[in-house]
Amino acid sequence: MDSLVSIVVPVFNAGKYIDDTVKTVCSQTYRNWELLLVDDCSGDNCREKMEEWCKKDSRIRLIAKEKNEGAACARNTGIDLAAGRYIAFLDADDFWKPKKLEKQLEFMEKKKAAFSFTGYEFGDEEGQGTGKRVDVPAELVYKKALSRTVIFTSTVMFDLEKIKKDTIKMPVVASEDTATWWKVLRSGYTAYGLDEVLTVYRRPAGSLSANKLVAIKRIWNLYRNVEKLPLACSMWNFVWWAFRATLRRI
Repeated sequence: MDSLVSIVVPVFNAGKYIDDTVKTVCSQTYRNWELLLVDDCSGDNCREKMEEWCKKDSRIRLIAKEKNEGAACARNTGIDLAAGRYIAFLDADDFWKPKKLEKQLEFMEKKKAAFSFTGYEFGDEEGQGTGKRVDVPAELVYKKALSRTVIFTSTVMFDLEKIKKDTIKMPVVASEDTATWWKVLRSGYTAYGLDEVLTVYRRPAGSLSANKLVAIKRIWNLYRNVEKLPLACSMWNFVWWAFRATLRRI
């Protein structure tokens, strides 16, 4: 397999991390990729750093937005401009293991999958793995996905020969990534999980407690106002979501 993979990275004030993230893409054993760095009007030094990377590697493109619109719109801009058969998402402070693309592409070809995701490990502020990994199920359909947010954005890959760009476009809502996975699965697709840690999710110390209430409000809004689930169904899924989310992080 030698299909082009378009890697979409929304960037906003990520000067502290962007070099590490780009390095892990350049270190991939699978070489046929393009890296779309979508700058959402950053105010720090990450624009200069990305421009330097573009000079070093012709596969890297800087897309400078004229207006700050958030991560969902930044990813959608990248999706529109992607030239590859495959689209992979990567956040500007996360990073991949060297064989991430190679292994995930082989996995998708074997499964004939339109949508896949992988296991991941939590990392600290410096990007060092903490040993706390998240295992993923072999398959995930819509109803099962509602009670677990196990699909992590920086592990996701889509095959555009099997799914249209419009289907994977992200809505402008809080927790737009989860809303997107549910939208895709609701359309009848199955997400296939490769249960191997191929991504590190950088999570600074103390971030969980600060964001816990925000996450609760966001997931409840998705149930009630985006998916428009009945109250009883929303409560059932919410309880299981909270239980599993807690287990992943303790």
